Amino acid sequence: MNSVRHTYPKRWQILFVILAAECMDLLDGTVVNVAAPSIHRDLDTSSTGLQWIVGGYPLALAAGLLIGGRLGDLFGRRRMFLIGVVGFTAASTLCGLAPTTAVLIAARLVQGLAGAMMIPQGLGVIREVFPAEELPKAFGLFGPVMGSAALLGPIIGGGLVSLNLLGDAWRPVFLVNVPLGLLATFGAARLLPRIAVRHADRLDVVGAVLAAVASLAIVYPLIEGRALGWPAWTYASIAGGVVLFGTFAGHLLRLRRLGRDPLVEPSIFAHRGYSAGALVLMLYFGAMIGVVLALTLFLQLGEHFSAVHAGLTLAPFALGTAISAPAGAVLADRVGGRVLIQLGALVSLLSNVGLALILTSTTHVSTWGLTGPLLAYGVGMGLFLVPAFDTIIAAVGDAETGSASGTLNAIQQLGGAIGVAVLGTVFFSVLSHHGFAVALRETIWWQVAGLGLVLVVSPLLPARARVAAAEMPSEVVESRVSAAA
Repeated sequence: MNSVRHTYPKRWQILFVILAAECMDLLDGTVVNVAAPSIHRDLDTSSTGLQWIVGGYPLALAAGLLIGGRLGDLFGRRRMFLIGVVGFTAASTLCGLAPTTAVLIAARLVQGLAGAMMIPQGLGVIREVFPAEELPKAFGLFGPVMGSAALLGPIIGGGLVSLNLLGDAWRPVFLVNVPLGLLATFGAARLLPRIAVRHADRLDVVGAVLAAVASLAIVYPLIEGRALGWPAWTYASIAGGVVLFGTFAGHLLRLRRLGRDPLVEPSIFAHRGYSAGALVLMLYFGAMIGVVLALTLFLQLGEHFSAVHAGLTLAPFALGTAISAPAGAVLADRVGGRVLIQLGALVSLLSNVGLALILTSTTHVSTWGLTGPLLAYGVGMGLFLVPAFDTIIAAVGDAETGSASGTLNAIQQLGGAIGVAVLGTVFFSVLSHHGFAVALRETIWWQVAGLGLVLVVSPLLPARARVAAAEMPSEVVESRVSAAA
């Protein structure tokens, strides 16, 4: 196998193409928060509309990730990567030109689905074109590149909004993806190899539909309920979503009994450590994404920071993650993944308590006043993120790692969508009665409660990863890279 991989002399150029696509996805997730106040002003977007614009992308991405990798097996990774990157670029263009909030939300959903087609294929192509001895070096480049993109994303977004290049300040934030997308499309068409389609069973369409509808049935009323006064159908929809997830589980078990290949391997949830880890991941990322949206709105609409000022204020968060992640990789081998996850969650919790106390003690905040807590929060996230996927997947058997890793990626994204829905609803509910500072403070306390629950559940996680990183199954490596992205 390695000798075949050595026949790709342009493999490092291929890696550059994959990184361009990954950066496009990451930039899209980091800059939209900075642009949210400008979208609100220009399109007269409601608070629920902003929640859909921010949360719709991870919701669609979560639904699509469950089938994205399988589609690559069925129809070829090159073909599906090209479909994904072209779709993402086209959707980004539509976002930048959207005349109404409804069009922008629809384009964001398409972006999420296209991203779900694109991301698994790129990582799979890297496995196929690099020899085994070069894979750690290839995947190792993702950390610095993704870290730089995460650090620069809010600053670039803020700068584009402040420059007001097209008269509508927020539009370039989405259009910046277009040149990256064209570069990735051109490079993929020229460089990605036409590897024969690998064998795969037919796609579990019923399972994919059940999972997507169940997710929407829960997220939709959480976003829309506050503005509508929480009518009875919102509670019925949430209950129906839970029932649909139960139906989804039954469907997976039935397919496994029939000897067919289900969308998700149902046995992974029989492992206590994996189920607890899925909850930990959902709580942590949901709380983080929801609070970042609230913090951005507070800075620009409440404190009247410019977009670039808000982006610079948020930069210490990404910087803290970049600083602590390398240390986390070393500490994970020494103290074990579970201890490091708990330490990261504790640091994140304490930094958010600090943020809440700052908002309690002053009527106005400054960039320097927020730097310490945000830097500490980023440090906590880096310590949490590095061991999280490897440790959680250690709870399952060797044959289950592929399904477990793909499902964790989807759960992480679904957690982000639910976090925007829940914490966004808290923020806007309090805002209508008490103002921006109180609204952000209350939202942060909800996040603190979520992080506290992470610490309560975390003892159920495996103590450490099953294998060293160099011996790790490639599916698990891909999960780690996708989480960083």
